[in-house]
Amino acid sequence: MLEFAEVQHTDRETLFVEVILPLAIAKNYTYRVPFQMNDAIAVGKRVVVQFGKSKLYTAVISSIGNQAPEKYEAKYLMDILDDRPTVTEKQLQFWQWLAEYYLCNMGEVMNAALPSALKLASETKIGLNKDFEIDKPSLHDKEYLIVEALELQPELTVGDIVKLLGQKTVMPILKLMFEKNIIHISEEVSDRYKPRKRTFITLNPVYNNQDNLRELFPILEKRAPKQADALLAYIKLARHQKVISKNELIEESGASDASIKSLIEKEIFIAEEKNVSRLYFDEEEFSSDFILSEQQTEALYNINQQFEDKDVVLLHGVTSSGKTQIYIRLIEDMINSGKQVLYLLPEIALTTHIIERLRQYFGSNIGVYHSRFNDNERVEVWQKVLNHEYKVVLGARSSVFLPFDDLGLIIVDEEHETSYKQFDPAPRYNARDAAIYLANTYQGKVLLGSATPSFETYYNARLHKYGLVELTERFGGVQLPKTEVVSITEETKKKTMQSHFTGVLMEDMKNALANKEQVILFQNRRGYAPLLICKVCAYTPKCINCDVSLTYHKSSGKLHCHYCGYKEDSPTICPACGSTHLEYKGFGTEKVEDELSLLLPDAKISRMDLDTTRSKNSLQNILNDLEEKKIDILVGTQMVAKGLDFSDITVIGIINADSLLKYPDYRANERSFQMLAQVSGRAGRRGKQGKVVIQTYDPNHRVIKQVIENDYQDLYLTEMTERKAFKYPPFYRIINLDIKHKNPEILYNQAEYLATELRKNFGDRVIGPEFPLVSRIRNYYIKSIMLKFEKDGVSINKTKAIIRDVIIQFQTTKLSKGSVVQPDVDPY
Repeated sequence: MLEFAEVQHTDRETLFVEVILPLAIAKNYTYRVPFQMNDAIAVGKRVVVQFGKSKLYTAVISSIGNQAPEKYEAKYLMDILDDRPTVTEKQLQFWQWLAEYYLCNMGEVMNAALPSALKLASETKIGLNKDFEIDKPSLHDKEYLIVEALELQPELTVGDIVKLLGQKTVMPILKLMFEKNIIHISEEVSDRYKPRKRTFITLNPVYNNQDNLRELFPILEKRAPKQADALLAYIKLARHQKVISKNELIEESGASDASIKSLIEKEIFIAEEKNVSRLYFDEEEFSSDFILSEQQTEALYNINQQFEDKDVVLLHGVTSSGKTQIYIRLIEDMINSGKQVLYLLPEIALTTHIIERLRQYFGSNIGVYHSRFNDNERVEVWQKVLNHEYKVVLGARSSVFLPFDDLGLIIVDEEHETSYKQFDPAPRYNARDAAIYLANTYQGKVLLGSATPSFETYYNARLHKYGLVELTERFGGVQLPKTEVVSITEETKKKTMQSHFTGVLMEDMKNALANKEQVILFQNRRGYAPLLICKVCAYTPKCINCDVSLTYHKSSGKLHCHYCGYKEDSPTICPACGSTHLEYKGFGTEKVEDELSLLLPDAKISRMDLDTTRSKNSLQNILNDLEEKKIDILVGTQMVAKGLDFSDITVIGIINADSLLKYPDYRANERSFQMLAQVSGRAGRRGKQGKVVIQTYDPNHRVIKQVIENDYQDLYLTEMTERKAFKYPPFYRIINLDIKHKNPEILYNQAEYLATELRKNFGDRVIGPEFPLVSRIRNYYIKSIMLKFEKDGVSINKTKAIIRDVIIQFQTTKLSKGSVVQPDVDPY
């Protein structure tokens, strides 16, 4: 095991360190330690090294010894960046496991694990922090030179700064400037995630005196009657509630924003802007002394009982069953015992209400970590976790890489979500599975929560490998929504279809709007139309880089590729035959929004998909508007299935369930059930029973019937019979190998060679090579080889070692030139 205490060495002892470089190289590299650095080195510290001809990198020390490398002469370390290790012993152990399990290199894991600012390299781009006022007289000479250069040129690479200062050891200077907030890493372009803000109104304490208030009313009624109405409304609201928002006051009084502003300017009202939850929550339900229901109390007891002899427990609870409150009680217990908690969420941007709820109880003890934070913020969270300042960390999948010290519990909420799987680049890890290993290294526990668990998790729970606790009722006795399946075929025959909406859905939407309730419409395809086709010759525009047809987006008026981002103008004349008879086929969220605005012109309609949530704060704004009832109907892709918890959503419309059910994948039925159940779970979460309308061409489909009956058990049993028969998980393990090359003929030979070599070891467990559904992306042609291995009787470690050897052997041949081989273990 790696030792982390700083080892005292004699001054003249020759030491060597093995370091992890942030590169996809198969082995760690060894460097010689200058004598003067002997006492400063420690495993887990970051060092500056030269690799290749002249490139500088930040590397992490993985081991220390006195053995020189046999095959090459070790270069000297250039500098040490840390006073104490930035990466812990357990993290390095975790990195090693990830590299071995997911068939990648330690450098690739390091790249995924460390924020950019902790791994500066020659190509790293540096810019000035525009939010920081620089005190130039306080700068050192070299800092001043860098600032002056960045004022002339907005971005410089680390290599440029090396030339500017005429020295190779610039990393410590840049590290110090980064810590002072003078510079930032320009590679980091994601926007800072901003919390939801709301203005609250209070009455100036002067008017708590009734005499002053009586004098004020006649003046306002005479000069500004609307302001008098607002004041009267405030007094009325204040009798029943402690806090009054500006929006509530405007709605109650009928006064304008300008009237409220005037009262603030006159110092009658005091306005205060506060960070609040973007999503609805009931104050009593989530006050710090909330009381669990009888069912929740029993579930909490059972979880703690099962943690006695199980490391992993599955909490299987229907949507809106109050799982979050159980999580809070478990977190409290862990904090009281002095341990840390990691709370994993699939979509951090949609779950601010959980952040806010947790902050109510745990205050400054809770940290948040995800990709929407800029690099400075991520480094700050990293350091605070390292310094034990955070007891609870709430984050997306990348938060498994944080430097925990004593991790007692990991909660994986919505554990079935595909967002936990990283697809590109390596490591292609699943955060749920990684969390189970991570917790084990700390002797901690894992709680997996879901209304629709993945079959692998549920299978392990039924085998008693995991514990299982179930919640079968919604919190507060709220009923599950009523589900109605409508046949598109039948409605088309009866001519009751209006555009893409059945008569049943239209009627339910109109009723909801009349009752001032809200509607969510789900269509799992963005854009306006997925296909443009010539009616004469059947020509379809395709992407020049990928093997896919282009999707028309009305907002831009262009055809888009959703794989590589290529765009082109939408033609009005067929480029193949010259015909003007071009038509759009199919429909996406953009078209649903467009046509609905014609059918329901008075409704306030908005759209939530990747296109409308790219810009800064756009997602927050949509959710704010939904909460404040500025949106009547929200049209969205799968984003609407995750985490939305609003009181007035009573109708959910699934525009076309067939697009989910007919997808050619062995998980299609499982995923369809999960998606339909999760979307349905957004309806009627507070008091009133909601309604779900599922539109389909196949109303008798088995999965749709199972969704209506909320029969997860039946789905599980029927699907597992098929999975066992056709050798799919959880009975078999799958490893995919994607081989990529720009020349399809060379690719064919490469893929055949690899498959032949693998068959020598694994026989008929090797399937393929075959072209995947999309056989060319970004000008790389793709062939896939699938390997299936029994769970029992096969050593997965030996299997992976053989696969790695076959890939390395292939890469030593001339045939492999120009190819990319990407292993994907447990592909999702």
